[in-house]
Amino acid sequence: MPQARYRLVDTQTTPYYHCISRCVRHAFLCGFDRFSGKNFDHRKQWILDRIKLLSSVFAIDVCAYAIMSNHFHLVLHVDTESAQQWSPDEVIDLWLKLYAGPLVVHKYKTGAVLTTYEQDALADWVEIWRARLADLSWYMRCLNETIARMANKEDECTGRFWEGRFRSQALLDEAALISCMAYVDLNPIRAKTCNTLEKSEFTSIQARLKAFLREEGNTKSGWLAPMASEKSLPTTMLPIPIRQTDYFALVDWTGRAVRSDKRGVIPAKVKPILQKLGIEEDNWVKNTQYFGNRFGRVLGRIDQIKHFALSANQRWLNGLEQAKAFYS
Repeated sequence: MPQARYRLVDTQTTPYYHCISRCVRHAFLCGFDRFSGKNFDHRKQWILDRIKLLSSVFAIDVCAYAIMSNHFHLVLHVDTESAQQWSPDEVIDLWLKLYAGPLVVHKYKTGAVLTTYEQDALADWVEIWRARLADLSWYMRCLNETIARMANKEDECTGRFWEGRFRSQALLDEAALISCMAYVDLNPIRAKTCNTLEKSEFTSIQARLKAFLREEGNTKSGWLAPMASEKSLPTTMLPIPIRQTDYFALVDWTGRAVRSDKRGVIPAKVKPILQKLGIEEDNWVKNTQYFGNRFGRVLGRIDQIKHFALSANQRWLNGLEQAKAFYS
């Protein structure tokens, strides 16, 4: 039975979520449509540009992304604390990047004197927008609605572009986060559209690698959520609690294992990373390769899943056995 979004997203339990949106009927509406013979690859750039814009507006960091021909993945970090620290003017300026806003806001922006009623109305709007700018559903709404309108305008048609509301998975700890990020970044390799991370178009791993090489190891990848470097702050102070070089090594090895369909031997450098994350080595590749099918609305240790189920007012959630096998 479908659940209300507020039961699936609880930022007090975890700020990390894996979001997926699929085109209607799984059609290739963002790539090459073999039935019509049309190529819609340019729409992938639409999606990426929109994600970048929203990430500069919302208090939501993008940890990983992969834009495929008929769907896309996002791993997001909801930073509610940052949104609470914004001044009213900051909230207004951010919201106006997306929407026109009511007349009272524009009157305020001109420096005109507001009545008491207008001041109260403005204060109400600011708090509404502050909440929305740290809301996962509003982020996905602002992304998907815009892309659907652009695609329908190009096709000179009306109707659905996305098959429904986005699917979300709660990631309850750093092991769940890193494994989901690896799964997302390896989507093109799993789909056999490329055979190296450097050629994984429209993925965060390609963007991070390009930035890493261009900036000679600097961990700043522009608008993406930062990872740790060898000389940076402790990983616990960053949205993604793993060193960038460790993540590259982990995803690179996993990608090779996925392509060959054989786990092989885990390199010595990768073993300590998995041990630090508390992940069972034998299940790493299998779970990363089939992450979307093996896990339901949530991934974490058993006690975390049970706690999340309680907060979602459910007696149980799918994936307990898989989670038990995933963790050491």
